[in-house]
Amino acid sequence: MDERTLTEERIVTAALLVIGDEILSGRTKDENIGAVAEHLTNIGIRLQEVRVVADDEDEIVSAVNALRSRYTYVFTTGGIGPTHDDITADSIGKAFGVSVGIDARAEKLLRDYYTGRGLEVTAARLRMARAPAGAELIDNTLSVAPGFRIGNVFVMAGVPSVMRAMLASVTPMLETGAKLLSITIPVDRPESEIADIFSKHQQRYRDVAMGSYPQLRNGRPVSDLVLRCSNPQRLNEAAETLKAALNL
Repeated sequence: MDERTLTEERIVTAALLVIGDEILSGRTKDENIGAVAEHLTNIGIRLQEVRVVADDEDEIVSAVNALRSRYTYVFTTGGIGPTHDDITADSIGKAFGVSVGIDARAEKLLRDYYTGRGLEVTAARLRMARAPAGAELIDNTLSVAPGFRIGNVFVMAGVPSVMRAMLASVTPMLETGAKLLSITIPVDRPESEIADIFSKHQQRYRDVAMGSYPQLRNGRPVSDLVLRCSNPQRLNEAAETLKAALNL
């Protein structure tokens, strides 16, 4: 295999936009980045950028427009709840230049859900039915209030369990590419002792992504070398020749 094979494969890319003052302040510890990254990797989509922005319309609009023009897909988390500071829907509408209002489909879902439990359908709860004009709803199998998709942007909840439910719902909508496989080679030596060999090996296998991750094991500096490639034969070859070069 030569380097052209990698570029000929379908590569599907994505970005994640995490929205919320509570994330930036440290009040809420984000759990969604790792979950989204792992899920997308497993289905053959390469998460290439993550941004975190405040609950600020201009910042959200700017980030969404930058990311959606750069990547195959953009996923957002946060800001679609019932309170005044949940402004993601309005921001996405502004980014796409469309109006935002109560979506009749989402309203029915919420009315059926709350009235079926003997709860009042308040104006605050109906805020969760707001979506940009022309958006497609994202099913929420946990708490009903949907996310939405417009263009290549998927807008999901910030609550981790609900986000995961929405992510599962959108997966059938996604085009996927070649899955990125990986091999980890533990080396009982510090990075500084293997850097030259590792660098030369990367030059030999330019189509295999390689990274070095220093660790402390039993109080000693060691390295984990991680190789990634969508072609299993090429990946295995690169791993075996690297082990030989390192006398492993």
